[in-house]
Amino acid sequence: TARDQDRPAAALQSALERLRLEGAVFLRAEYREPWAYESLTAGETAKILRPDSDRVILFHVVASGACWVAVDDGDKHWARRGDVIVLPYGDQHRMGGVQDAGLVSISTFLQMPPWRQMPVIRYGAGGDLTDVVCGYLHSRDPLFDPGLRVFPPVFVVRPPDGPAADWVRANVTYALEHTEAAPSSPGIVMSRLPELLLVEVLRLHLASTPAADRGWLAALNDPVLQPAMSLLHSAPERRWTVTSLAREAAVSRSVLDARFRDVLGRSPIRYLTEWRMHLAEDLLATTDLGVGVVARRVGYDAEEAFSRAFKRAHGESPSVWRAAYLLR
Repeated sequence: TARDQDRPAAALQSALERLRLEGAVFLRAEYREPWAYESLTAGETAKILRPDSDRVILFHVVASGACWVAVDDGDKHWARRGDVIVLPYGDQHRMGGVQDAGLVSISTFLQMPPWRQMPVIRYGAGGDLTDVVCGYLHSRDPLFDPGLRVFPPVFVVRPPDGPAADWVRANVTYALEHTEAAPSSPGIVMSRLPELLLVEVLRLHLASTPAADRGWLAALNDPVLQPAMSLLHSAPERRWTVTSLAREAAVSRSVLDARFRDVLGRSPIRYLTEWRMHLAEDLLATTDLGVGVVARRVGYDAEEAFSRAFKRAHGESPSVWRAAYLLR
């Protein structure tokens, strides 16, 4: 029934709303083509924005234009107007526009705090504009533990047309109109707005997470499941078996299998398969990687095997799914 279908979404929303998040929209940026920069390290960023912490959650909302973001030597994830880029562990990253440009450190054009009003970064060579609202949050929830790596180091969420997209656009507009507000001043822009925005973005992202309807967030605190899930999340490309996973998680094979089924409603290997499909969606939606490369990134030696698994999960091939997504 419709009520039954709504229960997983309601449970996920309730769990997310219980997250303890603190943060602020801290700057907006006007980048003009061509442009590209490299951020500070995760520790340096945290020291500036949240001196009592060693990590923060970063997000960038693209208000206009288009840009890419990449972590380490990883792939470029593309975002356009209305998309939200999330760096859940605040990792050092690179960001740039459509045209090629040399990398410079963000420290060369970002004024360091304290800020008397919301900073506005203006950087680039004078071409087409990409307008970005940037924010940070802090949370000690296991969801944002770098050791567990629940999330990829960077992901892009494209709110579907309708209330979710309208809500994101309205809040970005509100933030842009309050550029003159002091970062330390109270108010929804500097406090609740980033929290509400991140909760909505996470809800959209986690809706396709395996076992979102079976207490997935609670499972991250389970003493048996947490180490096993951490292993699967950090190395989904490995040829895992229940035996090898149990050995590395320091638990018996029977206990591990039973715990996955009792708490998450599926076997460890089914969970791994669904997690791989979850990661594949992000790579297909926001990168230019070929289907064969995506297949290998998520643990399939053969593109054909990956395509069959993806079609079973989504009802269409990876290439057809990607084309439909990009037309949204």
